[in-house]
Amino acid sequence: MGGVFAGYATIAALIALGVLLAHLRVIDAAGQRTLSTLAFYVASPALLLTVLQDSDLGAVFSGALLATTAAVLLTGAVYVVVAVLRRQRLGDAVIGALCSAYVNAGNLGLPIAAYVLGDPALVAPTLLLQLLVLQPLALTLLDVDGTATLSVRRVLSRPARNPITVASALGLGFALTGLELPAAVADPLTLVGGMAVPSMLLAYGVSLRLGPLPGRGVPPRELAGVVGLKLVVQPLLAYAVGRFALDLGTAELLAVTVLAALPTAQNVFVIASRYERRAVLARDAIFVSTVLSVPAVVVVTALVV
Repeated sequence: MGGVFAGYATIAALIALGVLLAHLRVIDAAGQRTLSTLAFYVASPALLLTVLQDSDLGAVFSGALLATTAAVLLTGAVYVVVAVLRRQRLGDAVIGALCSAYVNAGNLGLPIAAYVLGDPALVAPTLLLQLLVLQPLALTLLDVDGTATLSVRRVLSRPARNPITVASALGLGFALTGLELPAAVADPLTLVGGMAVPSMLLAYGVSLRLGPLPGRGVPPRELAGVVGLKLVVQPLLAYAVGRFALDLGTAELLAVTVLAALPTAQNVFVIASRYERRAVLARDAIFVSTVLSVPAVVVVTALVV
């Protein structure tokens, strides 16, 4: 369990630093937007390219991927149905679905997979599903939502013009072919990519200090519904599919269930801020799900094992 608490402590420290910097007026609202923009356009693409090029793709095409995919799609579908009934705008529904089903597989998934599950490669199916399928799809829909006039060519070409999607595709291409970036290119990209997570967390901390307090910016019922989908429905679905449909072994079943119980990822807030769609909902969902996921992961680990 040490890896769980260590991962959370690291995240909490950077968020607290962002709160402090905003309180001391070192970073204002404009600075927060700059951090989010830097993470979206520069640091995150560099991080994704360098991480994905070294991925073990053999671990991705497995029963764990099927269970993870089913849990994510079914959980997101529940939110989408509710959003349609409420007649939400497309962009708002996309952010809500991401808050309900997009896992913090990077900052928390990797240390938990390494120290709790015993194998960091177990996070690969979740990580790549989100980076290569969910995130490009969400970004495309958000681009569509923000455009008054559309054409099929423009819609289909949007993923190729998004830096995060392009970087993910390049990283996957390197992993499939076995090619590697030369050190003169890889080393600077690694340094730039190292800014991604700190930038996201600092921007998130600044937003906590400058914006309305968590729970006051969105209706409590909506926030509770999103967090409930993330921490209760998604892990239950992952467990049910993994055990009853795929008959996964204990280690794989534990991995998919624990990873499904992780909180909403910080980059959902970055995306919401970039597209100006439900950023407060994203912020609050990340905060509440991060706090509550600590007991959630502990309970899941105890029950599955």
